[in-house]
Amino acid sequence: MSTAATSAGTTDEQHATGTVQPSGAVDEQRVADFEERVVDILNHGALSLMLSAGHRTGLLDAMAETGPAGIEAIAEHAGLNQRYVTEWLGAMTVGAIVEHDPDTGTYTLPAEHAQLLTRVSGGDNLAAFAQYIPLLGGVEDRIVECFHRGGGVDYAEFGRFHEVMEEDSAQTVLSALREHILPLVPGLTERLTDGIRVIDVGCGRGRALNDMASWFPRSTFVGYDLSAEAIAYARDTAAERGLGNVSFSVEDAARLAEVEPAGSADLVTTFDAVHDQADPSAVVRGIRHALAEDGVYLAQDIDASSTHHGDREHPLGPLLYTLSCLHCMTVSLARGGAGLGAMWGRERARAMFESAGFTDVQIHTLDHDPQNAYYICRP
Repeated sequence: MSTAATSAGTTDEQHATGTVQPSGAVDEQRVADFEERVVDILNHGALSLMLSAGHRTGLLDAMAETGPAGIEAIAEHAGLNQRYVTEWLGAMTVGAIVEHDPDTGTYTLPAEHAQLLTRVSGGDNLAAFAQYIPLLGGVEDRIVECFHRGGGVDYAEFGRFHEVMEEDSAQTVLSALREHILPLVPGLTERLTDGIRVIDVGCGRGRALNDMASWFPRSTFVGYDLSAEAIAYARDTAAERGLGNVSFSVEDAARLAEVEPAGSADLVTTFDAVHDQADPSAVVRGIRHALAEDGVYLAQDIDASSTHHGDREHPLGPLLYTLSCLHCMTVSLARGGAGLGAMWGRERARAMFESAGFTDVQIHTLDHDPQNAYYICRP
């Protein structure tokens, strides 16, 4: 083995044994501060797992309903194993999410916490978003392989992703769709009421499309998605709701120009569906092909800057880049795609839309939603 010094002043042996020390003077206070931060990261990551478990099992909802209660009562109300509930409450207590009174032996989920962590509160349920952490952790081994050999991890490897994404969208997009998002396009609600043809590309489980179909019975709605499981779910939901003005098809969004006649749609929507496509440029070109000359393309996507330094102040930056790396980017790369990733941002999005033939691209945000940007694109 060579013992020649590297350009950083270290030997090959030091690199091999992992004994390389950072170059330059070390600020010990900064080390201590960062150590404290890393410990916080580990604790908060663990709490994310427990919040996810509490959400999926209904424990958080149960605690909101019971008020101060002992372990046995909480477990009984939730219909869960008492031993597991006990250990879960330990994490929630030391994590300052649940309050514990050792004198009475009771545990309480404060009303202020319940408002942000439960279904029953009627507020924003942030515990639903915690599900992404264990979901993405399940593919970590595959992602690590991709760091070494390239490529990606296919949609099929992600199990519950469509289910979790539906919960996510229900709070960030669907809850605002009728009152806030559709009105971003002047006159659109009136046109939908009178009757137009709408295409939703990358429709997932069809929640947005089925809702719009129920709101606007004179309009016709078509949804396309690559996932057969998601399309089956969307069709079943439409049938259960008795919706005769909506249809769903399994289709690669990049083939939209082949399956839709030119100018066949008055409105095309994509909800968080462009950046993880294998060929997003082809998808957007297909949307432009299918859109009538007086039509509108409404795209919701992650609001980002297209640069790392520009996203440093993003309130959800670390979470969204993680979601991008472990899902959005890799599913595109798995199909030999562009791998844009969720944080492709406004600059790249505008350039892609304009390149596809949209001459008027407007970008909007909503006060309640720090995560998304809404693009209104016209030919």
